[in-house]
Amino acid sequence: MGKVPKKRSVADKVRKAKTSVEIKNNPFEVKINRKKFDILGRKSKHDVGLPGVSRSKANNKRKETLLKEYKQKGRSSKFIDKRFGEYDTQMAPEDKILKRFAMERQRVHDKKDVYNLNEDEELTHYGQSLAEMEKFNDAVNSDDESEERGLLSAELTASHFGGGGLLRKKTGEQHDGEETHRAKSRQELIEELIQKSKQEKRERQVRKEESHELTEKLDQEWKSIQALMVKKTPKGDRDDEEKPKLEQYDMMVRELVFEMKAQPSEKLKTPEELAREEREKLQKLESDRLRRMMGDEVGESSQTQSHISADDLNDGFILDKDDEKTLSYQDGKWNIGEEAEKEEAGEDEEADEEEEEEGEGEDGDEEEGEQHGSDDGDEEDGHSDLQSEEESDDEERRESSAQPSLSKEEMKAQQEAAKAELPYTFTAPESYGDLKDLLHGHTPDNQRLIVARTQKSNHASLAVGNKLKLQKMFGFLLEYTGELAARSPPELATVDKLIPELYTMCQMFPEAACKAMQSIFGDAGHSVEEVLEVKGHFPFPALDMLIYLKVTGLLFPTSDFRHPVTTPALLYISQALTKCPVRSLQDVTSGLVLCCLGVEYVTFSKRFLPELINFLGGTLHLAVKDKTSLGYTVVPPFRPTGKCSDLLVLSDSESSKSWTKKSLPLSATRHLELRNELDRDHHRLMCLSTSLDLVKRCCLLYKDLPSFACVFRPIRALLSEHFSAQTLPALLQELHCEILESIDGAPVTRCRLVLEKKKPIPLKLLTPKLVEVLDYGKKRGCTREEREKERLKHKYKKEFKGALREIRKDTRFLAREKLNEVMDRDSERKKKVRELFGSLATQEGEWKALKRMKMRRK
Repeated sequence: MGKVPKKRSVADKVRKAKTSVEIKNNPFEVKINRKKFDILGRKSKHDVGLPGVSRSKANNKRKETLLKEYKQKGRSSKFIDKRFGEYDTQMAPEDKILKRFAMERQRVHDKKDVYNLNEDEELTHYGQSLAEMEKFNDAVNSDDESEERGLLSAELTASHFGGGGLLRKKTGEQHDGEETHRAKSRQELIEELIQKSKQEKRERQVRKEESHELTEKLDQEWKSIQALMVKKTPKGDRDDEEKPKLEQYDMMVRELVFEMKAQPSEKLKTPEELAREEREKLQKLESDRLRRMMGDEVGESSQTQSHISADDLNDGFILDKDDEKTLSYQDGKWNIGEEAEKEEAGEDEEADEEEEEEGEGEDGDEEEGEQHGSDDGDEEDGHSDLQSEEESDDEERRESSAQPSLSKEEMKAQQEAAKAELPYTFTAPESYGDLKDLLHGHTPDNQRLIVARTQKSNHASLAVGNKLKLQKMFGFLLEYTGELAARSPPELATVDKLIPELYTMCQMFPEAACKAMQSIFGDAGHSVEEVLEVKGHFPFPALDMLIYLKVTGLLFPTSDFRHPVTTPALLYISQALTKCPVRSLQDVTSGLVLCCLGVEYVTFSKRFLPELINFLGGTLHLAVKDKTSLGYTVVPPFRPTGKCSDLLVLSDSESSKSWTKKSLPLSATRHLELRNELDRDHHRLMCLSTSLDLVKRCCLLYKDLPSFACVFRPIRALLSEHFSAQTLPALLQELHCEILESIDGAPVTRCRLVLEKKKPIPLKLLTPKLVEVLDYGKKRGCTREEREKERLKHKYKKEFKGALREIRKDTRFLAREKLNEVMDRDSERKKKVRELFGSLATQEGEWKALKRMKMRRK
């Protein structure tokens, strides 16, 4: 069988026909694919390429396929019947209709009732909704209407409408013999209708009462035979299993019924709104106080509120009782007063007649008759309770207004009390002197109130300059606090009252508070440096500085690693514990106060303070009697021996029996009054108690440190070998034992230093490097399946890249076509615009020429 000849493509034909001509004419249209090296026996098919021919061929193909699809996009040239089951011969016509109806309902439900969870489908009958039909909206006969509703007599029709020709003729024949009898008027016909309706109503009432009596009689007879039908078992014979036990779900539901429901809370107010309300409240109280000072009577702030109806328009219209008149309409005229009186009289007569006819037992009928006959009476009684409330309110107001005014003595006492009160609003002080004048002569509580009211009256959100005023006021308060501590005696109670206000202002302006405290510590640090340069030591801080240190720990966080305020304060405490010499009991007291502040500073962060431990060890060294052979080292500012090394040694051991534990007073750092040796011994015991308590707290604080045993070794040696606790009170002996137990019971976490074990580094060896020689020209693969897999992967990648390339080319082609369409539309529009402008210019020129001709003729 011969070989099938290969089909030649258009490109091959073009290449054969026009290659030589194109090469001669334009050699740049030819792309020569050069070979890196020649291979014997391999024929190359694409040595020379024609990219222009390939590009034109691809463009033509896209124009025939892709461009036609783009132009026909969104167009439909035929109708398709998409009705469900139209071409399904196996379905019955009824099934098709039902299925189509269900699909239509589902589509409408999906579109309109997406968020309707409880509404069912609306059923209709002859175009009317069944739900509306079941509501029975037709007017129902009331009790005062006849059962033959809608049936009008011939006489009534004739009197109202004339009755028509035939009806007139018929009535005329009936009344031939009664010509002398006059026709009934409209009023008489209406009265007859009313009488008929009342008679029917009485009959219905009689039937209702008869049925009620029969029902009661039947109930009584049923009760008499009910005991024979039902046999009750006694309570003792009843089994517990007869009562069904409630399930857990039912019990939870019953519990939820009695749970308190959530109540709506008020709107959360912003700090600005709260500050505005506080200022308005203070201003109102101040205005009331000023009026009392001037002798004016201050009315009650809470007045009684009158009742307001839900229908009140709030337009100022008031209807008095005398103005309440009934309104009626009769014979085309308004009759307000007389008609109401006549109707009331007629109603009373009708009610009396009904009572006589029906008897004394028919109370229900009387009520219905009154409701039917007197509508105006109901209107008069509708708001009787509200009117009574208004009358009672008016009486209370008259009584309150009738009360006699205050006498002169009471008025004078009220003025004096108002003058003695503190003002409710204050202006912010502009200087430190203004603040002192503002607080001078007031008790600590009143000073706190003054500062708080000044802060509320001048809140930062109420005016522009208030923020700067309050920031200055914080600095003035700090200075005033130091002055209170520097007085003799110090007013520490006032300082204690002012600290909450300082905290509030510090939370409002943290930056200003930080700068104020930094300036205080900066000045103190400079003074300490100057004294150290001259003398080499400086005295313990005064009481005002101790107060500043205490306030710093209360206002600012002490657990930060580095803080702009607490870090300088802690450094100042450490420097004072190191550089201040201990020469008296007052110095010991000041040092212990500094130790207490240091412990408070490091409680949360557990930061180690070596100055604190050294000072506490030196304080305990002052209570040792025998200082000949010491097993520990004494660190400055303490000395092993000397004049001031026995400050805490008791002069009389019997004084410990009369000692009671007290807290160390801050006033002792400023002035210490010790009249005799007993007072000195009591103060020494107080200092020892404080120092032992601080040592115990430090043991609990630093017990997790790896160097805990080494740090507290000097204190342990001092307490166990040189400190005589037998002569001390029992409380101090317990503290002594607890400290030794905590130091000895601390776990030792230290280990010996050992060189780190490392893997020995091997020597460098010159080993040969073996490289596997691979055949890079062929596809690698051991088996046939792997080679086939590699070939398919390579083919997939090649086809994928080719598809991406074609998609990019198609996209560029479509973009080009869209751009051409836009440019064609724009050019056509511009052409039309030019034509319009040209025609308008021609018309304008003709009109102007015509105008010039008219002007010339004139």
